[in-house]
Amino acid sequence: MKTRTLGKTGLQVSALGLGCMGMSDMYGPTDRAESIATIHAALEADVTLLDTGDFYGMGHNEMLIGEALKETSREKVQLSVKFGAQRGPDGSWLGYDARPAAVKTALAYTLKRLGVDYIDIYRPARLDPNVPIEDTVGAIAEMVQAGYVRHIGLSEVGADTIRRAAAVHPIVDLQIEYSLISRGLEDKILPVTRELGIGITAYGVLSRGLISGHWQKARDSQTRDFRAMSPRFQEGNLEQNLALVDALRTLAEARGVSVAQIAIAWVAQQGDDIVPLIGARGRDRLTESLGALDVVLSHEDLAAIELAVPKGAAAGSRYAQAQMAHLDSEH
Repeated sequence: MKTRTLGKTGLQVSALGLGCMGMSDMYGPTDRAESIATIHAALEADVTLLDTGDFYGMGHNEMLIGEALKETSREKVQLSVKFGAQRGPDGSWLGYDARPAAVKTALAYTLKRLGVDYIDIYRPARLDPNVPIEDTVGAIAEMVQAGYVRHIGLSEVGADTIRRAAAVHPIVDLQIEYSLISRGLEDKILPVTRELGIGITAYGVLSRGLISGHWQKARDSQTRDFRAMSPRFQEGNLEQNLALVDALRTLAEARGVSVAQIAIAWVAQQGDDIVPLIGARGRDRLTESLGALDVVLSHEDLAAIELAVPKGAAAGSRYAQAQMAHLDSEH
């Protein structure tokens, strides 16, 4: 397994990370046994970075990971955890809470659910509009001093917030959506993270399966599937987006690789400071994704991909309007 270094603080992680959200939430029914087997397969392939959130399945995802890691040496894995999203018993979204006391309470519950003594990267899931980022980062910094957290990360915040946070404590990485059809960070955010020596952990590199090469127009979306309400999967937008996938498929087939592999490889080649997070829920998709590490795109390949999927070509925003309003990274 190749490795990459996140941030100037020097956290070394696997070149691909495993995003575990879909094993508990957001994409319809899940298979507990297959989820655990997938985590084990990732560890056997020397994937060291596992990403979760305390609100994924209202704690279910952390407990699932904790179960999967019972026989694994703590030092062999890096746990990245998001906190702050508030949810009701019915799964509804209630806002965000990143007050200092809430930070420490959330961390205490996370440590217990995961069955570990510390978290490698702890980050607010979104910017709490009612709490200065300095207060939130300051509270995590206290947990770093106490030994409960190793590194501080951010998620979906803009350039100004990144600067303010980094002035309080070193930031190891920014977690943000980045794919061939989600490139908003390139203009203002990426220059700032690179100036400050902050890594990028990129989620949504396959745009929630949309550009994986496996999505079918006729596919039935489950009622608990986030994609049933996602603008890019809506009728009209979906057809336009799948046309981009078809163009990408032509290039992938010419290279003898899959659509998913060329899409992941594209993200990975945007910089050594970028670590793609793969949201594989099964061992088959994990194996396919790991194959992207062997795909090296030439200048000609990159130029052809740019023509096939130009920046800004996607139809529809990456979240519904109400959720987009919570993204400091989009303002």
